[in-house]
Amino acid sequence: MRTLFLHPPSFDGFDGGAGARYQMKREVRSFWYPTWLAQPAALVEGSKLIDAPPHGLKFEDIIPELKNRDLVVMHTSTPSFKADAKTAEMIKAINPGVKIGFIGAKVAVEPEKSLIAGGAVDFVARNEFDFTIKEVADGVPWSDIKGLSYRNPEGVIVHNEDRTVLENMDELPWVTPVYKRDLTIEKYFGGYLKHPYISFYTGRGCKSRCTFCLWPQTVGGHRYRVRSVENVVAEMKWAKDAFPQVKEFFFDDDTLTDNLPRVEALAKELGKLGVTWSCNAKANVPRKTLEVMKDNGLRLLLVGYESGNQQILINIKKGMRVDFARRFTKDCHDLGIVIHGTFILGLPGETRETIQQTLDFAKEINPHTIQISLAAPYPGTFLYRQAKENGWLYNEEIDLLTQEGTQIAPLNYPHLSHTEIFKSVEDFYKKFYFRPSKIASILAEMIASPEMMRRRLREGVEFFHFLRSRHDAA
Repeated sequence: MRTLFLHPPSFDGFDGGAGARYQMKREVRSFWYPTWLAQPAALVEGSKLIDAPPHGLKFEDIIPELKNRDLVVMHTSTPSFKADAKTAEMIKAINPGVKIGFIGAKVAVEPEKSLIAGGAVDFVARNEFDFTIKEVADGVPWSDIKGLSYRNPEGVIVHNEDRTVLENMDELPWVTPVYKRDLTIEKYFGGYLKHPYISFYTGRGCKSRCTFCLWPQTVGGHRYRVRSVENVVAEMKWAKDAFPQVKEFFFDDDTLTDNLPRVEALAKELGKLGVTWSCNAKANVPRKTLEVMKDNGLRLLLVGYESGNQQILINIKKGMRVDFARRFTKDCHDLGIVIHGTFILGLPGETRETIQQTLDFAKEINPHTIQISLAAPYPGTFLYRQAKENGWLYNEEIDLLTQEGTQIAPLNYPHLSHTEIFKSVEDFYKKFYFRPSKIASILAEMIASPEMMRRRLREGVEFFHFLRSRHDAA
């Protein structure tokens, strides 16, 4: 089938890839690669991938492609589902014969509800969907495809048996050739990554049990299944030659450091290539491993601290101690490893005092940059079930996004209102960044590099616009 993989046009600046997980458009302009669409696209011969938001494409811009396709596959999420379902209706209006399928965590955990709500959606692919989509595109009868939920000719919703998760991750083709073919990589930004950058996965799953985290509880699972080091390095060699302008490679695995021997072996091979790279990490990596990573091209770690309060970390099953995170961060500072720290406000057990404690912790450990998110109880997560059981959702029918594509605070506690939680994000950012020491470090960074000067000035304008929009939303 002539297949189009599509991230549809959306809110201005809304990142469909990150929004599926982080529930917002960024405080500064940021776009992640549509890897979850690129992976099945790499399996389907003759397919095309369109990532509309970063490329500034409107619906009318992609109509010619939509008219010439037999199959359209869209990545959707809880925040974007209503808008994506409306896009599906618009596609059917101009190409009534096209088949439309949705993928993503939202439809993985709510396949029937999604098909009922999305009248123009013909099928959804549950859980790990790569080869499910390939079989649809190859024309396999839908009744024979594992992991598929669909409407049969009589309009009845059918759920086929589950597809087993992929064990040999080397069976997946590389995504970077799809990037080369269909994307303009200069359109992708990360506030803490060098530009231009490229990101992709070396494995799926995460052994941690964090109650809020979406992918392991819906699609990836809690076993970290990995590609061989040889396979990853071969793709890196190809990507380095194909994208000579790239300044940094980011490994988007939930926690690349879950497997210490493997990450050390991978680092040593990356060192031979002379590339600059970064990855997600838990704040428990021993100094010895950090040294190996740093000596072989590691520049930055994205670290999910979540909270500076130990009881909250216990409540969310983070499996982390604050004192260990403090020591880990000191090791990174000593070794010259940059940290982008992420924190979440509004998790179970949050109070005005714990918010202040987390702010004090963030200022103490002093990551180079931070990201503050609001606790988002996505369907399929333990946090969602917990919120439902305890009546913490202040409005169960409300969307997880405002009209502008920014996040809201959906959790409301007897001792801490959702309004207070929402306002605390702005306060956190201001008190972290508007310190003399932090301002001085940013200015020094700008003075040292004209490129960084231009970038930080642009991001500063975007950041103040972000703060203003939050103030208006409050």
